[in-house]
Amino acid sequence: MSDSNQNPTKSDNVVWHQHNVSHQQRINVNGHQAAVLWYTGLSGSGKSTVANAVDQKLFERGCHTYVLDGDNVRHGLNGDLTFSDKDRVENIRRIGEVSKLFVDAGLIVSTAFISPFAVDRKMVRDLMPQGQFIEVFVDTPLEICEKRDPKGLYKKARNGEIKNFTGIDSAYDRPESPEVHLDTRGLDIEQCADAVIAKLDELGLLTV
Repeated sequence: MSDSNQNPTKSDNVVWHQHNVSHQQRINVNGHQAAVLWYTGLSGSGKSTVANAVDQKLFERGCHTYVLDGDNVRHGLNGDLTFSDKDRVENIRRIGEVSKLFVDAGLIVSTAFISPFAVDRKMVRDLMPQGQFIEVFVDTPLEICEKRDPKGLYKKARNGEIKNFTGIDSAYDRPESPEVHLDTRGLDIEQCADAVIAKLDELGLLTV
């Protein structure tokens, strides 16, 4: 990737260092194309569950993959960020840049983040080479997510214990034209995962 792809607000006195091993060479060795599967949806929608089910299927097919989970990343890289709108934007910016590195390395990387703002998802899409950003909308209605409430977060948000909670007092921009739209009201986890794999096959991402 050339220096022209870098952030125009990058630090001073840095120069993009070209790798001896090219992106295409890595793809050839891996035996498949590189891409980011960007799972978006409300808290409790099933993003991480679907992402891991897809990752398991890809791994069984010999693909080189990794999953970046929203909670896991906040244990380290993004542990300094809150859930304010400003920090949500920074959270996605950092993950976008990390995902770009994974894609450059020739991997299929899955990200499971609420990523509520359409403008931020577009920002990450624009970071990636054409065809290597696959938006997967895990479409689970708020009432179902709130009924599941696996972490008890919706209850806390309703009680005012958590502020800026997506779907309660912070907005969620539904994707208008995702590459994959998973309506979980009519699909189980296996069917969701199969739908994602089918789209990757359709797009030719699982072959060189």
